[in-house]
Amino acid sequence: MNINELIAIVKNKLNAKIIIQDIIIEDKSFLHKSHKGHQEGKFHLKLTIKSLELSKLNRIQSTKKVYDILDVELKEYIHSIQILLV
Repeated sequence: MNINELIAIVKNKLNAKIIIQDIIIEDKSFLHKSHKGHQEGKFHLKLTIKSLELSKLNRIQSTKKVYDILDVELKEYIHSIQILLV
């Protein structure tokens, strides 16, 4: 899977399960290319999410909700994910 496919899947899955006003997904994999634990085909993503639904939850609950939705992608394609709620 390439990064553009992964970003589209992540965006579609989150939009299908959470009411989102805005979402920005950035590929930050280039920052980790030289790290010892870097794995080819595993990506580092930064999600910036504006969601009234998530803002009603505490930080742990909102993060868990995102992780639950992206369970398969986290196991197969995402090495690291950063979630910013704005």
